[in-house]
Amino acid sequence: MIQLYEVTRKCFFLLPPIAGLLQFLINAPFGRFAPSNDSIFVVDGIKSWIIMELVAPITFISVLYRGPYASSLSAISTPQVILASLFIVHYLNRAIISPLRTPSRSKSHIVVPLLAVIFNIANGALMGTYLLSPAASAFLAGAFSRPSFWAGIMLCACGFVGNILHDEVLLDIRRKSKAKGKRNENKLGKEHYAIPHGYLYRYISYPNYFCEWLEWFGYALAAAPLPALMPLTETVRTAQPPWLFLWAEVFLMVSRAYKGHQWYHKNFSEYPKERKAVVPFIF
Repeated sequence: MIQLYEVTRKCFFLLPPIAGLLQFLINAPFGRFAPSNDSIFVVDGIKSWIIMELVAPITFISVLYRGPYASSLSAISTPQVILASLFIVHYLNRAIISPLRTPSRSKSHIVVPLLAVIFNIANGALMGTYLLSPAASAFLAGAFSRPSFWAGIMLCACGFVGNILHDEVLLDIRRKSKAKGKRNENKLGKEHYAIPHGYLYRYISYPNYFCEWLEWFGYALAAAPLPALMPLTETVRTAQPPWLFLWAEVFLMVSRAYKGHQWYHKNFSEYPKERKAVVPFIF
């Protein structure tokens, strides 16, 4: 089991950069790039989202109780409980609360939820295994006296709230368009899209992505030691799952943000020229 954990951990370091680069070349077939034709391979956007995201907390909790370090659960420390709770709360919102509040969502090619299920099983298993591991227990033993732990928790909470706040702006666009009967009115035959405004949308097209990165950066800062930066072999050896999750998120989402940013400029002539894609003032 530990050997499988190590293999998966290394895959989480090596594969996301490759997948991220491929996404610069190929549009992931969901959301604004969803297939416009009906097919047995095109699935309901909301239902598929719930299923693929719910896998993560289920796997995480299962590993806590059945994983290689499950015997350590009885001696779990308060910092470990806090971190486990943050992970579960994030996915309860992401997998259940948010999609159930979504008025509508574009359909998705089945390959997207299938790949997401694989990713979330692996990530849930890695995070659950790490959190009860001797390495995590040792690192978190003096967490409450360490400023970086509390800074990480605050950044995580701010990112979580920011993610919800900016998602709410998008949900409000969908609610208004649904109330006016504009669904499928645009030339793409998919969801009605409009230019979002407010909060960090003043500066970037994807503040929900930026806030999610902030959330998981804070989580990693609180949960695990910084990995070695050089040489690369040492980085792979020392990178723990919380940092690997952030690493994977950035590589898998930055290409989507860039392609979506281009889409906005292509489809809305009045789209604000000063907005960056996902990092304020930079990218």
